[in-house]
Amino acid sequence: MFEYEGMQTAAALLSPGPEGATGHDGPARPDGPARPDGPGRSGGRSGTTRPTRRVDHLGDARTALERITALRSRVSEMEAPRVDVQGLPTADALQPLLPGGAIRVGGSYAVQESVLLAMTMLQAASAEGAWCAVVGVPSFGVEAAAAMGIDLERLVLVPDPGDQWLTVTAALADVAQIVLTRPLGRVVPGDVSRLSARLRQRGGALVALGSWPGADVTLRVSGSVWTGIGDGHGYLAERRATVTASGRAGAGRGVSADLLLPAADGAVRPAAPLVTRAGGTDTGVTGGPGTTPVVPGAAPADGAGTSRVLRPVAVAS
Repeated sequence: MFEYEGMQTAAALLSPGPEGATGHDGPARPDGPARPDGPGRSGGRSGTTRPTRRVDHLGDARTALERITALRSRVSEMEAPRVDVQGLPTADALQPLLPGGAIRVGGSYAVQESVLLAMTMLQAASAEGAWCAVVGVPSFGVEAAAAMGIDLERLVLVPDPGDQWLTVTAALADVAQIVLTRPLGRVVPGDVSRLSARLRQRGGALVALGSWPGADVTLRVSGSVWTGIGDGHGYLAERRATVTASGRAGAGRGVSADLLLPAADGAVRPAAPLVTRAGGTDTGVTGGPGTTPVVPGAAPADGAGTSRVLRPVAVAS
């Protein structure tokens, strides 16, 4: 219950005032003609009536309603969600895939299957000093996260929250700017609404590894090819992936972008456009059609005289 200056109870509104207050003799009688004094009563004013005092109960009720309405308005102002016109820090590789080119405050995003793509959603915010949290993702690679530039000192990991995963996610939304969670059970619309409101108030966003009801954007890897491996020799160098983004319930036309997921140095960045030879074969993907496999220490096929040294990197799929 909220207390507000001047608020009254319903019983107080029905009371005519001090004259009609309840005393030791029981409830006050309603105003009206006074009963004549009976025999033996003092006063001797038989047949006279006492003056009546009219009480505007309707006016008092209106005044109380106005006060309650004003109180509700003040509470609504204090509880109003914080609105940030600018989005959260977002990796350059993801900007073409997101509305407005940024992760929206209070937004929810679903990433299908790819842990590395989900990591990329955290990378830019973490690099700028934001706290991030990961709930229910035991396959989250710490070495791969560090290679991407995620600050491990500001990263909270809860690999196995059990059936309390939603409670843990909501609690971490109070302290982390971006929360990555894997839904481990059914999510009802009421839980989604409450979590979204908390994220808006705290200035954060949610990334779900899997499906999420009402997600603003759903990202999925629609195709990929690894490069750097030859006919039974060489190292996996990098993966060129096509990432597709779709809106809520598939609304709107999907947007796609080619990313190096990951690049040879473990980072995620936009892929260079494919170059087509005169014969119609592409040369943008090493090991693809019309290209020469890469062998560690071997000279490139174009005879440039330089060798490309490849080293294994920590990656997550």
